[in-house]
Amino acid sequence: MTDVRHLEQTIEAGRILPVVVLHDASAADGLAGALLAGGLRSVEVTFRTDAAADAIRAMARRDELLVGAGTVTRVEQVDQAVEAGARFVVSPGFSARVVERCQALGVPVFPGVATGTEIQMALDAGLTTVKFFPAEQLGGAPMIKALSAPYANVRFIPTGGVTTKNLADYLGLKSVLAVGGTWMVAPDLLAAQDWAEVTARTAAALKEAAAC
Repeated sequence: MTDVRHLEQTIEAGRILPVVVLHDASAADGLAGALLAGGLRSVEVTFRTDAAADAIRAMARRDELLVGAGTVTRVEQVDQAVEAGARFVVSPGFSARVVERCQALGVPVFPGVATGTEIQMALDAGLTTVKFFPAEQLGGAPMIKALSAPYANVRFIPTGGVTTKNLADYLGLKSVLAVGGTWMVAPDLLAAQDWAEVTARTAAALKEAAAC
């Protein structure tokens, strides 16, 4: 069983959780090295492609990198992710079945929420850290601030539309554990396997996050 508090501390230390969509698992190890070189210690690999499980498996071989599975919407994906070495699970919405399966396996899960009702569902399931998605479309940092008033013990990982332009708005909120971002792992960089640029953007993002 994973120590949830230690895992969350690792994610919070970086303040940014890169959200990766990999179409070719052979690029996974190079990407892992690039993120680590830039200073990040956690990553979310989404189940949006057939390469997801193999990519997680390759990246999870690096003990210093905390690898999670994202866009998990079905119970069987939970099993695939955990078998591949995922240390945590993120879903775009709240699925009681996905949450229950993660809890049965002892794997931390951060379900997606968009409303107070879904936050309440997460709390009823014993969870206090959730993904806020899609963040910008739902009202961004002001919306999280409003939701934090009645749900003061909930931590958020806002994802969707987060960029260097609004990064400080989110990270300035005490209720935000970290933000999910894609600019340091943009599709064109991954397709070109431009690991030097991934490292550079990662380092720059961490520097900016530290200043927030």
